[in-house]
Amino acid sequence: MSALRIAVPSKGRLAEPTRHLLADAGIPIPGDDRRLLVPVEAQGVELLYARTDDIPTLLRDGAADVGVVGGNQLAEHGDAGLGVLVALGFGACTLSLAAPVDAGIATADDLAGRRIATSHPHVLQAYLAERGVAADVTTLSGSIELAPTIGAADVICDLVSTGETLRQNGLRIIDTVLRSEAVLIAADRVADDDRVAVLRTAVESVLAARPKRYLMLNAPDAALERILALLPGLDAPTVLPLAREDMHAVHAVVDAADLPRLLHPLKEAGASGLLVVPIEHLIP
Repeated sequence: MSALRIAVPSKGRLAEPTRHLLADAGIPIPGDDRRLLVPVEAQGVELLYARTDDIPTLLRDGAADVGVVGGNQLAEHGDAGLGVLVALGFGACTLSLAAPVDAGIATADDLAGRRIATSHPHVLQAYLAERGVAADVTTLSGSIELAPTIGAADVICDLVSTGETLRQNGLRIIDTVLRSEAVLIAADRVADDDRVAVLRTAVESVLAARPKRYLMLNAPDAALERILALLPGLDAPTVLPLAREDMHAVHAVVDAADLPRLLHPLKEAGASGLLVVPIEHLIP
C-alpha cells in the first residue's frame, strides 16, 4: 500500500503551526530537510510541501490525499471532492471588505458600481450576489491594501488578522465576508481509508489536550470532600487510596486557564504534593 500523502504549507502563517501539530501527533518533520516530498516511513506517510493555495487542487488531482489549508482557501477553490476532517484552531482571520476612511462607503449597499480588489474573487462574487449588489471585482494577489491608494480600486476585500495593516493604509472595515481558520481536509476518495481515521484521531487528541493539564495531589480524608468540590475536571476526578490510611491521591484533568485560581484554594483546603503536568493526547 502506498504511503498516505499529506500536503502541508511550505511557507506562510500556517506553515509553522502545521509542522508543530503534526510533530505532536506523532509525525516528526526533519528540521533541515529541504526536499519537497519527505517520506516518514515509520508512520506510513509522505509530506508534500506546497503553496497553500495549491493544496485543494493537489488533493482533487490525486497528487495528495490529505492537506492543511485555510478555510478561506477552501471556500475560494470550492469543496467539491473534498471534506473537512478537523478545524485546527490556528490561523484565525477574516476575509473583510475595507474602504478608505473618507470614501463615504459604510455598508454593502454602498459597494454598487464600485471597483473591489481581492484575492478571493469567487467568495466575494457569491457575497455580492447574495446581497444583490453589482460591483466590478478585480483579482489581485499581493499588496491589496494599496489598491485604493494607487487608484486600482475603490474598495478591497482582503484577509485581516489584527487590522493594523488596514489602519496604516487609511482603511476601515465595512463588513466581514468570511471567518476562517486552518482546517485539515481530505479528498473524498480516501474518506473511508483507515489511515485517514487514524490521522484524524491523533490530531483531534492533540488539539483536545493542548488547553488541558493533568493535576495530581494528596488530600487528607478530612478535607477530601472540600478539595473535590474545588475541581472542575473533564470528568469526575479519580480518587485513589494511599499507603497512609488517612490520605487519598486525587487526579483530575483541568483547564490550564483555571490553574491560577485553583492552586491556592486547593492548598488552603489541605491539599499537598500538588503536581501539574502537560497532556500530549486526550480523547474525551
